[in-house]
Amino acid sequence: MAIYMRTGLQAQIWAAWGRGLSMATIARMLPTRRTSVYNVIGAQGGIEPPPRRRANRALSVLEREWIGKGLAAGCSLRMIARHLKRAPSTISREVRRNGGAIRYSGMRADEHAWRRARRPRQCLLARHPELEGLVIAKLSIDWSPQQISGWLKKMYPHDPTMRVSHETIYRSLFIQARGVLRRELTAHLRRRQTLRIPRAARNCTSLRSQIPDAVRISERPAEVEDRAVPGHWEGDLLCGTPSSQVATLVERKSRFLMLVKVGSKNAPEVAEALGQHVRELPVELRRSLTWDRGTEMARHKDFTLATDMQVYFCDPHSPWQRGTNENTNGLLRQYLPKGEDLSDYSQERLNEIAMRLNQRPRQTLGFSTPAEVLSSSVALTG
Repeated sequence: MAIYMRTGLQAQIWAAWGRGLSMATIARMLPTRRTSVYNVIGAQGGIEPPPRRRANRALSVLEREWIGKGLAAGCSLRMIARHLKRAPSTISREVRRNGGAIRYSGMRADEHAWRRARRPRQCLLARHPELEGLVIAKLSIDWSPQQISGWLKKMYPHDPTMRVSHETIYRSLFIQARGVLRRELTAHLRRRQTLRIPRAARNCTSLRSQIPDAVRISERPAEVEDRAVPGHWEGDLLCGTPSSQVATLVERKSRFLMLVKVGSKNAPEVAEALGQHVRELPVELRRSLTWDRGTEMARHKDFTLATDMQVYFCDPHSPWQRGTNENTNGLLRQYLPKGEDLSDYSQERLNEIAMRLNQRPRQTLGFSTPAEVLSSSVALTG
């Protein structure tokens, strides 16, 4: 679950989400799985929780450490309380909750207190059942949260208990842990979304402005979809550490894999590295390349000019549109694990890894190998 993930890693996930990056992109950037990213973001409905703060009156970690040292030195609870200027009952409860005078540990006691403090406040709708019922009724007939909030102000101008902001309604829909509004009610929203999409993602420019003259996957020829003809590829960057990556190219018909060493995500460098590698292929195997929305392919026109291969870009949050490449990337994790510095791998070593996968029988190919299928496909087209 998300609450057991390191606080620093959660902060990195939320920072990336706030910049408008997709969950798949975040998972590639950070040493974690996509399901873990979804657990963090999905549990909060895409809304970053406010940072937790210690209550002013709570015992600090330094005070707890002093309690531990005082107990070890044989000091009485009252003596410790006088030194810390705390009530003796406060010190007594603290020690009793955390194993008694013999087993007390300041650091462990502080960790337990921080964990016990997770007591979410009951939200507004949960405290006012009549208001909750009205909100549910209006959502069920397709009223927007803004309309509901404005209507309540007009209908109950003198009753503050019958007021709720549209933001509270959205949060109660998206954050299911509140236990008030059912997830099914999101189907009545205009966009039917179940996550709060960051402003950076909503307001970002279109794919065509991020990647000049980008051609969407919807414009890709039908022959690419049915895998009847070889030479159509899917590509992506497989990340190790956030600053190291390897380009992966997978041929759709045969599942044949090529790995390309790239020094960075810099668009000109990626286009040059891919172009050099692809130009070594026969012309009949250079038909098209499908990529995700990563800006590392912003210089796709340079790549096309060098290889005569048209590049198509997937829709946002649609990894299944490059399903062959996604599956192959999963197989590659056996050799290129997350968190490992991939810049240490030479092109020769990457070629060896690709050869291992290309000579491995695949169930989807009737237990033929990708190398065998590609060879026979080229022979037939030739």
